[in-house]
Amino acid sequence: MESDNWIVHNLQGALDTWNEKMGEIVGLLTAAPSEFKGGGIWDAILSIHGAVQAVGIALLVLFFLSGLVKTCGSFTEVKRPEVVLKLFVRFVLAHAAVVYGLELMMAFLDVVQGLIASMMDAVGFSSTSPSALPPEMIEAIEGVDFLNSIPLWAVTLLGGLFITVLSFVMILSVYGRFFKIYMYTALAPIPLSTFAGEPSQSVGKAFLKSYGAVCLEGAVILLACVIFSLFASAPPVVDAEAPVVTQVWSYVGELVFNMLVLTGMVRMADRVVREMMGL
Repeated sequence: MESDNWIVHNLQGALDTWNEKMGEIVGLLTAAPSEFKGGGIWDAILSIHGAVQAVGIALLVLFFLSGLVKTCGSFTEVKRPEVVLKLFVRFVLAHAAVVYGLELMMAFLDVVQGLIASMMDAVGFSSTSPSALPPEMIEAIEGVDFLNSIPLWAVTLLGGLFITVLSFVMILSVYGRFFKIYMYTALAPIPLSTFAGEPSQSVGKAFLKSYGAVCLEGAVILLACVIFSLFASAPPVVDAEAPVVTQVWSYVGELVFNMLVLTGMVRMADRVVREMMGL
């Protein structure tokens, strides 16, 4: 419903910003890193990964020798066939992790992206339900005279500011996940090289767990958006007999509360994944 009222425009403008960021979030969750911003960033990450991979192979030898010294009590022990075989297998697997780590990481990310797509298909969720002012509230606001509209300005300015800030805080968290995926991919050969030595392999395990948690954050964020979208499809109930200021305050207050819950869940997606999976 179109309106020339400034108060309505202010509130609807804040809701439009929120709807835009919600749609952007869905796009980010379903986009592959190689498609983001035309793929230019991904090409740079691959170049960095290739340069870091050479460093990772050098560290591979260093961690292998360090582990050899710490785990073998004497040179005689190294001559035992079973020990030699174990060390050889460890070195080969660690080398494969450094060389083919990118493919393994992308395969896991593809699995998570498939999980996100399956969740969206299961609930018929292709885009979020847009938040909009109810027509009856627009009519009530337009019927207010100038003096009574002054407190409405304060309410809408405050509510619009909260909604705009929450929308940017939420989208920053989702962009942060995307950037973490880039960073993990670029620097992966260094932590993966620690698998060459038994004493240092805990670093590589921690890296894989952390990367898995970052990927799975997308599923938690999508689930939070689905729940919020169902909330948004049923706008807050407002008492039509109450003063207009009270109606607007009640509507904005409940809307901001729901948005605050969603923003909090998006911000805490990493904690939810780690607690759920024990990562």
